[in-house]
Amino acid sequence: MAAAPTPLESVEAAAEGARRALEGTFAAISVWERERGRLRVLANAGELAEGEERFPVDESYPVDVFPEITEFLHERWVGGQPHAWVETARGGEEDSGLYGHQRVAALRRRGRGCCVVAPIVLHGRAWGELYVARPVRAPLFGPADADFATVLAAVAASGIAQTERLEEVRRLAFTDPLTGLANRRAVDARLDEAVERHVVEGAVVSLVVCDLNGLKKVNDTLGHAVGDRLLERFGSVLSLCGAKLPGALGARLGGDEFCLLSVGPTADEVVRVADELCRRAGELELGEGVACGVASTGDPIGAVRSARRLFRLADAAQYRAKAARSAKPVVAGRDGGRADPVVRMADRPPRPLAAERRRFRGRGGGTSQR
Repeated sequence: MAAAPTPLESVEAAAEGARRALEGTFAAISVWERERGRLRVLANAGELAEGEERFPVDESYPVDVFPEITEFLHERWVGGQPHAWVETARGGEEDSGLYGHQRVAALRRRGRGCCVVAPIVLHGRAWGELYVARPVRAPLFGPADADFATVLAAVAASGIAQTERLEEVRRLAFTDPLTGLANRRAVDARLDEAVERHVVEGAVVSLVVCDLNGLKKVNDTLGHAVGDRLLERFGSVLSLCGAKLPGALGARLGGDEFCLLSVGPTADEVVRVADELCRRAGELELGEGVACGVASTGDPIGAVRSARRLFRLADAAQYRAKAARSAKPVVAGRDGGRADPVVRMADRPPRPLAAERRRFRGRGGGTSQR
């Protein structure tokens, strides 16, 4: 099954569709960023001029450069939208009277003869604009083209609204509502992709699994609202530390369990971050620190060909840290490679989870075994 298009790809498709419908050679869709007072280009389609990119990193223009559209920014459009207009590289009386000298200059600079500009209205407010251009010697856009562009902008607005709704559904499906971190579903999807990259490209994949100590005690003595605050604060700590690993994914797996997934940085870099995570968690005014386990393909843990094995290794290391009441992370494979008790436990045929916990806690000295 093909992957769903990204929001930017959907915007580009709308621009390309409008370009073809209006027989233009270039089209763009831009968004008005009110808080920054600028028009930012999201996607360019068709024949790109020098300096233009399909998905610009930061191609933007101050609002005051385009006074002809400023009047639309704070209007409410109920049951309709502003009409499109035409501009030419010549400018002057044949234009609608709305043309701006900056647009005319841009047309000339990029070898284009005319353009049609249609405001895009979303939820009754000006959201951005659709821009379609033709080259110098092509027929000029006319009133009928402006009418058609107005309709196309409305169609684009419907598509953008649907994409936003789908993105919101996706965000909710892959986000923990309390902490704002990713959830278990997001981790499972990303971890599968990461391990595939490791198998194919040799990328270093590391997983840090954390168990927040003392949450039950906080809930029982101070109430669940305070317990939620502890979860939120640790989530912030996880985000802060995870930011030191480019592209890392911080997540709440559920209850008092969290994780950090890293692809690219070395095992030592990840362990340093995990060490800082433990230190910062211990400094929180609530809770009793965190038990932290690390598993990385950069350590001597043997071949990792499945996400399940890496997760079991990190989970086993976390259990070991909890049993030993360690203030530092336990790292799979660093106590004897494949002979490391953590590795042997993770690779042992499945046993009841309680038995695994009792085994490590017995070694840690906290609970005797009979």
